[in-house]
Amino acid sequence: MSVKNLMKPELVFAKQQITSKKRVLEHLAEAIGNCLHCNSDEVYDALLGREKLGSTGIGNGIAIPHCRLDDVNQASLVLMSLETPIDYDAVDRRPIDLIFALVVPPHQCDEHLATLAQIAELAQSEDKLAKLREQQDSSKLQEAFESLM
Repeated sequence: MSVKNLMKPELVFAKQQITSKKRVLEHLAEAIGNCLHCNSDEVYDALLGREKLGSTGIGNGIAIPHCRLDDVNQASLVLMSLETPIDYDAVDRRPIDLIFALVVPPHQCDEHLATLAQIAELAQSEDKLAKLREQQDSSKLQEAFESLM
């Protein structure tokens, strides 16, 4: 499945004024819980549990928090840009300002890995990242993302 098919307009957030990793995870959990009709606390716990294994800040200002959840029946992607980069314990020690959060049902492991690989590939292109970073509203951010995938 194409990455852009995993994204719903209500899961795209441009230029958020969030100042910490904890608040990013809370915002993601709330959005996922509301959109996918699952428990936000469980989403938060799953995302945080994955972060405890090692930061999902992959470098170049990108984080890809992800988890598997029993309560979701379809894979979904959240795209968020931040107004100001934040410390996220990224592997390159640089602050992050683009977040691609992925939530998948337990039976979709292969798709999960393929999606993570597609996002990681996107993160290698400074030009593509710049196009995402310049978008000021959520609909434009989604359009830009879809045009790059």
